[in-house]
Amino acid sequence: MLHAATSRARGALFAAAAFFGCLMMPSTVPAASPDASQTSPDQWLVFVGTYAKAGTPGIYQFALDAKTGKLEPLGSTDAGGNPTFLAIHPNGQFLYAANETGNAKQGGEVSAYAIDRKSGLLKPLNRASSVGAGPCHLVTDAAGKHVLLANYGGGSVAVVAIKPDGTLGEGTAFVQHEGSSVTSRQKGPHAHSINLDPANRFAIAADLGLDKLLVYRFDTQSGKLAPHDPPAAKVAPGAGPRHFTFHPNGKLAYVINELDSTVTAFRYDAEKGTLTEFQTITTLPADFSGNTTTAEVVIHPNGKFLYGSNRGHDSLAIYAIDEDGRLTLVGHESTGGKTPRNFAIEPSGKFLLAANQGTNNILVFQIDPATGKLKRTGTEVEVPAPVCVRFLPREK
Repeated sequence: MLHAATSRARGALFAAAAFFGCLMMPSTVPAASPDASQTSPDQWLVFVGTYAKAGTPGIYQFALDAKTGKLEPLGSTDAGGNPTFLAIHPNGQFLYAANETGNAKQGGEVSAYAIDRKSGLLKPLNRASSVGAGPCHLVTDAAGKHVLLANYGGGSVAVVAIKPDGTLGEGTAFVQHEGSSVTSRQKGPHAHSINLDPANRFAIAADLGLDKLLVYRFDTQSGKLAPHDPPAAKVAPGAGPRHFTFHPNGKLAYVINELDSTVTAFRYDAEKGTLTEFQTITTLPADFSGNTTTAEVVIHPNGKFLYGSNRGHDSLAIYAIDEDGRLTLVGHESTGGKTPRNFAIEPSGKFLLAANQGTNNILVFQIDPATGKLKRTGTEVEVPAPVCVRFLPREK
């Protein structure tokens, strides 16, 4: 949520002609992709959401070579104002974007698109209200019947129905968060992400303003959200939980805390829908003293490594995950730019794409499967103010 206006201004300098001259993950576990477990494509389609003014390119499409990690630009789509965060339908046919707009009186939007699996191009379908202001994160449920949204500006979460043709229907749930915490950025609620557990039963909303992970029971048929008991798991006062992810084993979960630059680990009881904290670890080197905040957290598909992005230190923190789920810092890797808002690992686990919002570029790294360390491939592309990367197998 930081420096959006500045990033949009920088993005306006980007020469879109470079593209024309020529990241999917299921909603619950960011390191996977629709039908990725059944296929090993030659290429992945890559979708990048950005900060962009309405009437200008907002979502960019690439093809990622699954062997070399090279990116080929395919095109771009005018997706309305600030189509920042993206989610792909479980069937791989539709893409949804959170349009990060709106004020306290007027909510933002969520947009729907049909995907051409060969070209990667998007066809607009329709839009719906996000109800709350400033939608910054969204997921689709495993059944593909609903989109769940986190509204940062309005401090709320909402659910919108998905029709069989991929278009968006009516809103089915809205919950306004209440409360505050200890820092100047926590005078009110700021829902920063929402995720579903692997069983599609519980939704977890990380609220930066409340220092809580709020847990809701999710009805897959009606799309309703109901407060769970206990209603939330807490992090340290002033931590500012931002993004959240489940481990592939479904028994562990991790949240990256934006304000104090830490990652908190939890044990997850899938039957009870409860989170129990057991570790909190810094994302920074011991000798760093500058200004920095965190953004994204992603677990490698093999479940052995966790990565978190630092904006200010401009790096990815790399951790090994032991058999008990505890994190041990392996090291840090520069993202090759400024303000790494988001990054994603392609579903086979070979490459990581780091999106630098502040310098309008995306770098491709190769992942060492034994150590989790990163090595630049030499591939770098320009994208104005990139915010989110999503993957989908490309059809021939």
